[in-house]
Amino acid sequence: MYRTPVVTVDPCAPNPAAIGRAAALIRRGGLVVFPTETVYGLGANGLDEAACRRIFAAKGRPADNPLILHLPGLAALPALCRELPDLAHTLFEAFSPGPLTLVLKKSALVPAAASGGLDTVAVRIPDHPVALALLRACRLPVAAPSANLSGRPSPTALSHVRGDLDGRVDLFLDGGPCRVGLESTVLSLAGEVPTLLRPGGISLEQLRAAIGEVAVAPSVTAPLAPDAAPAAPGMKYRHYAPQAPLVLLVGPQDRVLAYMRAHLADRRVGILCYEGEQDLFSAATAVEVLGAPGDNEAHAHRLFEALHRLDRAALDCIYAPLPSSEGLGLAVRNRLLKAAAHTVIEV
Repeated sequence: MYRTPVVTVDPCAPNPAAIGRAAALIRRGGLVVFPTETVYGLGANGLDEAACRRIFAAKGRPADNPLILHLPGLAALPALCRELPDLAHTLFEAFSPGPLTLVLKKSALVPAAASGGLDTVAVRIPDHPVALALLRACRLPVAAPSANLSGRPSPTALSHVRGDLDGRVDLFLDGGPCRVGLESTVLSLAGEVPTLLRPGGISLEQLRAAIGEVAVAPSVTAPLAPDAAPAAPGMKYRHYAPQAPLVLLVGPQDRVLAYMRAHLADRRVGILCYEGEQDLFSAATAVEVLGAPGDNEAHAHRLFEALHRLDRAALDCIYAPLPSSEGLGLAVRNRLLKAAAHTVIEV
């Protein structure tokens, strides 16, 4: 059986030979897993239709789910877009390099596979030395969704990737754990009003402080209609899901904790909770602590790592509180709702 080779790189000063090897593979139509500040990405030549289709095949990804094109800077942007509104410059200057993806009207240069067959393209400039070095060496846009099988929790360390994609891709670049731990914010500038399609490492409050009005797509907190085309990754399909069913609980925290404790018997149950609560669940099979109550940045950073660890416990069910929608809490809430297929119990 083919095993994907692993090259370890210093996340602060990546080895030029390793980067050159990865870039050569991408230019030849290959698939390379690499770290970003958000999660690990599965990269391919974003201007090569066949290479983009290899991403979909490796992940088992639905063909109408768009990819994000990663760039080393703004110079490559005009060639990919028919229209480049002033707001795009404002946003990229404020938040890039960083976890912000903009959806813009695409040019004819962007293949249909990269855009999910839509008239738009999603672009971002990552904030990670390995990713930026790779993009500069490739000298082309790199299409890169999260490096996991479609629907599974996103990977924030290479150990999360290997179980899903070993043997399916050409090279792993191991740059250690990801700093943010949650995918980028996706904002569409293709309509009349800037619209948040996926919350992420840049909060809704930050966006509104920078540009004023920002609408929120209903699919951020509710399921997308079955016949609707997703305008960005993470909108339509069940995503980020652990192997065991995930049930979210909403209500006063004392009732949430009481409900969890009352449902521990006779099954292998996993718990997601906050600091200071873990001792209540000694009867649970596995407990993961997201951080202090209200520390949304810590919750965002730890969520996927916690879901991966819970997966290793072979659980029958996982219970978690549904967080508030303030700041990065909206992104954590979005990921949990998608992972739970919107299974929410009010207590």
